[in-house]
Amino acid sequence: MPVTFRKSFRILPGVRLNINRKSLSLTLGKGKGPRHTYSSTGRRTTSMDLPGPFGYRRTTRRGDR
Repeated sequence: MPVTFRKSFRILPGVRLNINRKSLSLTLGKGKGPRHTYSSTGRRTTSMDLPGPFGYRRTTRRGDR
């Protein structure tokens, strides 16, 4: 089984700094509404919880449109 490392720190209400073995990321948003995550590897993710067992997620990489 591989060993993983992941740590998340709350900087301000609605702002989190996430650290893992290969990158850093910043997550903005809390509660209801969309969350935006910006990673040091160039990945940007927008996600949102929808009613019931549904959710929305869209991920793009630097240079993608």
